[in-house]
Amino acid sequence: MLTIRLQRIGKKNNPTYRLVIAEKARDTQGRNLEILGSFNPHAKEGGLLPNTERIKYWLERGAQTSNTVHNLFLKTGLISGEKKKKSVYISTDRAAKLAEKAKSAAPKEAPAAPAATEEVKA
Repeated sequence: MLTIRLQRIGKKNNPTYRLVIAEKARDTQGRNLEILGSFNPHAKEGGLLPNTERIKYWLERGAQTSNTVHNLFLKTGLISGEKKKKSVYISTDRAAKLAEKAKSAAPKEAPAAPAATEEVKA
């Protein structure tokens, strides 16, 4: 399966990325079919410089995008749809801690007002 993804280039502590299309199983630093653009995460504006014609060509041919590339394309308006989640594994212990933290951070409910009691005449 062909995938459009990022290939890291650039100096140490100053990464820039290439948009490349390659087999999904191949190493990102390995051989790719075509360079489809570049991405500089440090640029305030114009960080993503895609070759839109070639990207659309490959997407029409059935190529998939990585989650990060998909989200970048959504941000620039190249494709439409919903944002993909990060593919991060969370262990059960970590999930339990996150749930406990969310539970404790939830806003506490205000105490209920005392119910009005009717006086019973004897």
